[in-house]
Amino acid sequence: MSAGLDRWGYKDKQRAVADYCHCLVVTMSFSGKYQMESHDNFESFMEAVGLPDELIQEGKDIKSISEIEETGDHFKVTVTTGTKILTNSFTIGQETELESPTGEKVNSVVTREGNKLTAILNGIEYVTELTDANTLVNTMTLSGMSYKRTSKRM
Repeated sequence: MSAGLDRWGYKDKQRAVADYCHCLVVTMSFSGKYQMESHDNFESFMEAVGLPDELIQEGKDIKSISEIEETGDHFKVTVTTGTKILTNSFTIGQETELESPTGEKVNSVVTREGNKLTAILNGIEYVTELTDANTLVNTMTLSGMSYKRTSKRM
């Protein structure tokens, strides 16, 4: 082992390289407006979570727009689907009241790992991920069934 690694408290080169690479992980800003380009399994999933049939039929062909404002650890997310507007504000790691797509208000904690936000509301896992600088992927999962929405930055 080189004297340089030992000086920083590393016992082996592999661990030093792993720590260095971990520091290079770049997180992107979620801030911006995104328009839905595609979605998978919308009708089945929304039926499973109890969304009324008329709302499922109204929403299945509408290209929703998501607007995200990120200031440090605080987020404001507004999703506009036709005439329905859903707004949630939260701070990473703090319990807050969030509104689900069915209109229920539920207390939850949103966590962040890199470019991924995760929360659980009424047993549904919500994951919002920036897969690149211009692509936002939302995935909702309940009992092994998932709904995925892909949006592009406007």
